[in-house]
Amino acid sequence: MAVKEAGAARPTARERLLAAANELFYNEGVHTVGIDRIIEQAGVAKASLYNTFGSKDELVRAYLEMRQASVAERIMRAVDRYDTPRERLLAVFEGQEELFAQPGYRGCAFARASAESHPGDQAEQAAEAYRHWVRALLTELSAQAGVPEPAVLARQLHLLYDGSGQSARMDHDPAAAAEARAAAAVLLDAALARSTAAAGVS
Repeated sequence: MAVKEAGAARPTARERLLAAANELFYNEGVHTVGIDRIIEQAGVAKASLYNTFGSKDELVRAYLEMRQASVAERIMRAVDRYDTPRERLLAVFEGQEELFAQPGYRGCAFARASAESHPGDQAEQAAEAYRHWVRALLTELSAQAGVPEPAVLARQLHLLYDGSGQSARMDHDPAAAAEARAAAAVLLDAALARSTAAAGVS
């Protein structure tokens, strides 16, 4: 007699809470959405939320950490498609374009949460951690591309990164990332040209 395959395991309470938080916090705001709506959508008891996360603030932190992991995975997948340092750096913006093209894209989750946050709270800390990750990635890739002052270029590229996200949200145009990529290429080539010129003079 054939053995009946077991169905997919039901998501845990933590997974259901994070899924509900991801949808509601992202679409409506971390402070606008109350605990009762989260637990109702997740289909769990209130005790499950507090047993799992301890507080709403901790749920907000976990939600934003999950968003960072998702963004990082997509960005790094785009970067890893290329072999040359130049293309790997510019691929960050290709990863952004894929994010912008997602159905329901409503802008940067970290900017949205940070706009509602208070100094030092979990949302602000999570947003700072995300921005540190972006800046560190851009700095590392700039250094690999041979830029003599990678931190300077990384800051410039981070401005493009932020601006493309805002533009994609406000203009409903995922192609903002492609324009940011083109501008990033100009900045990168200019930085490399200055390095070459300085080497020639010395």
